[in-house]
Amino acid sequence: MTTLPVGRTDLGLARTVSRALRHAMDGTGPAIAPVEPDGPSPDLPVSRGVPDDVALVVRTSGSTGQPRGVMLAAAALQASAAATHARLGGPGRWVLALPLTHVAGLQVLLRAAAAGVEPLVVPAGAGFSPADLATVVAGAPSDLPLYTSLVPTQLHRVLEPTADPSWVGALRRVDALLLGGAAAPPALLRAAADAGLRVVTTYGMTETCGGCVYDGHPLDGVRVAVDPQGRIVLAGPVLAQGYLGRPDLDAEAFHLDESTGARWLRTQDLGSLDGGRLTVLGRVDEVIITGGVNVAPAPVEAALAALPGVGQVCVVGVPDTRWGQALTAVVVVAPGSVPPDLGDARAAVTRTLGGAAAPRHVVVVGSLPERGPGKVDRAAVAVLAARALDRTPWTETDGHPR
Repeated sequence: MTTLPVGRTDLGLARTVSRALRHAMDGTGPAIAPVEPDGPSPDLPVSRGVPDDVALVVRTSGSTGQPRGVMLAAAALQASAAATHARLGGPGRWVLALPLTHVAGLQVLLRAAAAGVEPLVVPAGAGFSPADLATVVAGAPSDLPLYTSLVPTQLHRVLEPTADPSWVGALRRVDALLLGGAAAPPALLRAAADAGLRVVTTYGMTETCGGCVYDGHPLDGVRVAVDPQGRIVLAGPVLAQGYLGRPDLDAEAFHLDESTGARWLRTQDLGSLDGGRLTVLGRVDEVIITGGVNVAPAPVEAALAALPGVGQVCVVGVPDTRWGQALTAVVVVAPGSVPPDLGDARAAVTRTLGGAAAPRHVVVVGSLPERGPGKVDRAAVAVLAARALDRTPWTETDGHPR
């Protein structure tokens, strides 16, 4: 396995990574592990090697604890790309606007390679630029379907009221805009639909080669179920081989059904199935216990996101002597708007989810901290909320929360 330092995305870097991926996929080169050149040590047990059929080792974002290297076989990556193109209506030209240290960005390169067409690349520069995305999309040839993949925070920047209308105009050319990496607020999806954008919501993770459920329905070959505890479980050809050097984690996450021979991934997400359509309710470790009631934050956030003035919202629990944890809505106000009143926020949630899920506090912040592309860092949001409410649940050393 070769560790490949990957910085801010540009055309040269995309070509370098694409070349390394091509050799890893056809067996003429080693598996690659993309890492941030200035980030923390990759901490991957490379001395133990990887199986011959593994082409890619991707570090997870560490949302479930210590980061680990997920081993993805060439066959799984090929199955994922083929199933994506089948769902979208055929191969096309891909626009890369995501970092290449994460599976979503790497999948854009892999799908482009499967289509036999060089990807178009949005240069990252100092960060994501909606103007640069619009320029690249507007200049794309019209000979093939056009696809891209974004996270909700990127789409939010394209659609915010102060955005240049030409950005949306350019994105109307895109035949399918895959949106994943984090839950998409219903208000954002409505705004995208009203703007004429063809958004496809995706659900998946590094362990499934990225998105494997599109608009609530699994891709061809993928099976979705919900276990008795409400946890989402997944099976199919897109599953990872396991975790590099961590057989203990393999045993915890993957399960072989002896009766059918199917291998299942036990995710960290809660969900429900209605007529074969999956609804993701949030992560197991995000459930907030308030007054003895378990509350998943995702439905609460969906109810609050529909309120006027709410640009983004994250619901967390802060320590409370009466409730154990007090539900707190941390809100980024939409440009030119005013934050929602606590009474209005409570009423909106109570109408759909009941009083136990209604927030006890509303905290307004300028932005939500993130980890990885588009993923809200809930632990950091909880710290912000606790500070704002003067309920500090941590100890500090040299001014840094630990």
